[in-house]
Amino acid sequence: MNKPVRKAVFPVAGLGTRFLPATKAIPKEMLPIVDKPLIQYAVEEAQAAGIEEFILVTGRGKATIADHFDRAYELAEVLKARGKTAELEAIESWMPAPGQVNFTRQREALGLGHAVWCARNMIGDEPFAVILPDDLVLAETPCLKQLIDAYGETGGNLAAVMEVPRDQTYRYGILDIEKDEGRLVSVRGLVEKPDPKDAPSTLSIIGRYVLQPKVLAELGKHRSGAGGEIQLTDAMAATIGSVPFHGLRFEGRRFDCGDKIGFLEANIAFALKRPDMADTVLRAIGDLIGENKT
Repeated sequence: MNKPVRKAVFPVAGLGTRFLPATKAIPKEMLPIVDKPLIQYAVEEAQAAGIEEFILVTGRGKATIADHFDRAYELAEVLKARGKTAELEAIESWMPAPGQVNFTRQREALGLGHAVWCARNMIGDEPFAVILPDDLVLAETPCLKQLIDAYGETGGNLAAVMEVPRDQTYRYGILDIEKDEGRLVSVRGLVEKPDPKDAPSTLSIIGRYVLQPKVLAELGKHRSGAGGEIQLTDAMAATIGSVPFHGLRFEGRRFDCGDKIGFLEANIAFALKRPDMADTVLRAIGDLIGENKT
């Protein structure tokens, strides 16, 4: 029987340079999709998957992320006094219980793999999930829950995957496929950001993983990969043969919220899923399209 996945790591130490000047003083993970910051979507997704411990790997200038996981006593009292129960519920109902959220620092920008390695002492010797808040997935069943449910079948290492255009493979970790069973793909190798002509497939890893602690041992070797950084993909690839590795074609739509267009698309898509906003948003989009046609 596979050990349960109780912990999730959230690498949130990046500088968010693609969103400057907005991210000069605000962490990119605190940028809102409609009315919730990206980091809250990621934590709520983990909660829905049964995660019990939330490990945030932060860096300098990320104090507002920690504040978001604290109780805002003054604000809560004002909302309570004014009878704004819905707003009070919105800021308090989702928060993990005291002691469930922990923070550690990535003091140097040495890559995603290094960020995950920085959480090693909090992870310990058990399987864990990794969620990249920049990758936001709109799905009926939360993406990480789909992954953890599949992990019950496969064990080993598992990543959420999707097809990408071949000319975009240089932006992703790409699978070298051993066996394709449709929903699940067994993997014999991984290549980080390959040139399109060298990519073994067009099946790309997105920011959702379930990993075995052996990956941490590989990350601890601090081998540099693509871009001179310590790559999580390389550490996962190094365990293939001793740890089963599968990709899961998840159900839902992924938005790259580290990209300005992806961020705007996510705001529109999530707003359209809101009964209190959908009609108004559609009208606003129609008006803007009409104005730009003239």
